[in-house]
Amino acid sequence: MQNGLYVALSAQVALEKRLNTIADNVANASTVGFRATGVKFEDVVSGLGPKSVSFTSPGDTYLSTQHGAMRETGNPFDFAIRGDAWFGIETPAGVVMTRDGRFSMTAEGQLVTVEGHPVLDAGGAPMQLDPRAGPPTAGSDGSLRQDGRLVGAIGLYEFNPGTNFVRYGNSGVIPPTAPEPVVDRMDAGIVQGFVEESNVNPIKEMSKLIMVQRAFENTAALMRQTEASFSDAIKTLGSK
Repeated sequence: MQNGLYVALSAQVALEKRLNTIADNVANASTVGFRATGVKFEDVVSGLGPKSVSFTSPGDTYLSTQHGAMRETGNPFDFAIRGDAWFGIETPAGVVMTRDGRFSMTAEGQLVTVEGHPVLDAGGAPMQLDPRAGPPTAGSDGSLRQDGRLVGAIGLYEFNPGTNFVRYGNSGVIPPTAPEPVVDRMDAGIVQGFVEESNVNPIKEMSKLIMVQRAFENTAALMRQTEASFSDAIKTLGSK
C-alpha cells in the first residue's frame, strides 16, 4: 500500500511541474519571441522482478523549437529571425539569447532592446549606429546600412539550451555555454519590419491544462482511497 502512495505522490509532483509550465506558456501567449516550455518524463524503476515498482521522474523541461508567426509592424527597428538562430543581448546576467527583435536606437546611436539591453554584433560587441543618419536598412544577412554605408551587422547566434534551461525576463534564455555566431548559412537571416510572435497555441495549452487538472484530481482521489484502505487494515490488525 505504501508503494501505491509513493507512486501517486511521484505522479503528483510530475503533474504539478507540468501544470506550472502550461500556466507559464499561457501567460506568455502574447509575448513577442517567446518559445514555449515542454516537459519530458521518464519511468524510474525501483527493485527487480515482480517486486519492482515504477515511479514517475520529476521531469526535465526543454525549449520548443517551433517558430512563431511573423507579424508585420513596418517599424525599421523591428527585426524577426528567419531560421534557427537567436539575437544576442548584453544583460546584467551576461549574454542572453532572445527572439524578441523589438529594438530601438539611443541618442548615442546604440542599438538596444525594449528593456535597454545592448544588441550584440557577430563579434560579441554592442551594435553602434550613427545617431544622425536615421533608421538603418537591413540586409537578409543582418547587415545594417545607413545612407548607403555599411555600419555593422546584427549578430545571429546558435546554442543548445539543454534541459532545465534558465530563462531571463519573458523571452530571453541564458545559454549554458558560449553561443556560436551563425555565419555563411543561407537558412538563417533577419527580416526587417517584422517581429516573431509567441509560438504558444493558447487553445492547445488550455486543453492540456484541463487534462492535467483532471489527472491531478484523480491521483489525489486514489491517494485518499489508498490511505483509507491502509487505515482500515491497521484497525483490523490492531483489533486482533
